[in-house]
Parts: sequence; structure tokens; C-alpha cells
Amino acid sequence: MIDDRAIVAPGARLGESVSIGPYTIIGEHVSIADNTWIGPHVVINGHTSIGTGNKIYQFCSIGEAPQHLAYPGVDTRLEIGDFNTIREYTTINRGTEEKDGITRVGNHNFLMAYVHVAHDCRLGNHTIFANCASLAGHVTVGDYAVLGGFSLVHQYCRIGAHCITGIGAVCLQDIPPFVVVAGNRASPHGINSKGLCRRGFSGTDIAELKQAYKIVFRGGLSLREAIMQLEDDRWTSATISVLADFLKHSKRGVTR
Repeated sequence: MIDDRAIVAPGARLGESVSIGPYTIIGEHVSIADNTWIGPHVVINGHTSIGTGNKIYQFCSIGEAPQHLAYPGVDTRLEIGDFNTIREYTTINRGTEEKDGITRVGNHNFLMAYVHVAHDCRLGNHTIFANCASLAGHVTVGDYAVLGGFSLVHQYCRIGAHCITGIGAVCLQDIPPFVVVAGNRASPHGINSKGLCRRGFSGTDIAELKQAYKIVFRGGLSLREAIMQLEDDRWTSATISVLADFLKHSKRGVTR
């Protein structure tokens, strides 16, 4: 299932039923697990491991050196999980020496055309990146987050689980979980109610999140005061403690 026109380095490790299209190049230190399909004209390089059942479309660049002027050329890594779809012209760079030197992509993610995932990023599971969404280095993206087309995320920011960004959103600070943001610069526009309904969140969860949203984003409180209100005994939904914990651990500040 390897096209005769593909170039696979002798040291590359391929699982069962891996398909590699014409003119694709697989580097010496690449590992690809079972049932992964790789289209034509893809380049996979560096110390890169790719899990099972992934689909990587033409002209992607996976595991190339980070776009970082201080990168000294050491052996850093890219780890991609299972059942991800990575569409045309997507670029995912491996890590730098900072921290553990690994860029990580989880499972069941959908990266549309021209997406860029920079060095040392962390993607959770079931995320969706629309066309041309781009992450700078060291960005963390929570499970089920959705990035609209042309969304841009500044380095070291965190994108919370179940949030959604509008087309062209410029995210310069952390985006809390469950929230909709849009604009340049990004600002909050309510709770991602429809997405939460589709994922099985209860009416109580969503109702309490709407109350919490008013406290955090519309109540005129400082962030510390808002967090204190989220930590009192009135709440029954576990989503409130998730939101409070995210806000407490923000280092870049919170989009409000």
C-alpha cells in the first residue's frame, strides 16, 4: 500500500495497512501506526509518531523543525494520536527544547485546510479547526473546542474546552471553556449553548453556566471577585468548578 513513487526512509516504522500516496516523503525517525492513510505530496519528518486510523491529505508538512529563531536543531518530537483528519496544506511543527520538547495532538481532531499548529502546542480531543486557523507556540486547546476560519491564537494562550471562536477571531488572552468569542481582538458573546446541547450537557448545566457567564463577563467584578462567587455553595453543576479552575490558573489573562 506504499506507492512506488513515495520515498520512505529505511528507519521509518510503519504499522499494518498503512497507505502512502505518490511523491510523499517519510523521514528516518517517523513512526506510523496501523490503518493510517497518507495522501500524495505529504512530507513527514523529524521524530514524529502518528497513531492509528489517521487521514493526512496532500501537501501537508508534518513534524518539520519549529519556526523559532533560537531553535538549535536538537531532536524534539511531534506526537499525533488516533483517528485525526488533517486536510490539505496543514503544517504541524515539532517542539522546541522548552519544557518537554513535544508538540502533541490528541484523538479525533479535524484540522481543515491551511491550519497551522506551531511548536510545543497541545491539542486535546474532538477539536475542530476551520480553514486557516493558526496557533502560535505553546498554545493549549481543550477538548471539543472549535476554532472558526482564520482564527489566530497568541503564544502561550489556553483555549478552553467546548468553546468556539468566530471567523477571524484574534485571541490574545486565554479563552475560558464553554464560551463563544469573536472579533479582533476577541471578546465574549455568550455560552456555547448549542454545542453543549449536542454533547449531552443538561439543561441545569447550561442554565448555571449562563448565570456564571453574567457574573464573570457582565457583572463588573474583578476576576478574583468573580472566581470567589463561582466557588460558593449555590452551584450544582460541575461545569462551574471547571470554569472557576480555568480562570484561577490563567497566566496570560482572560478574554473578558
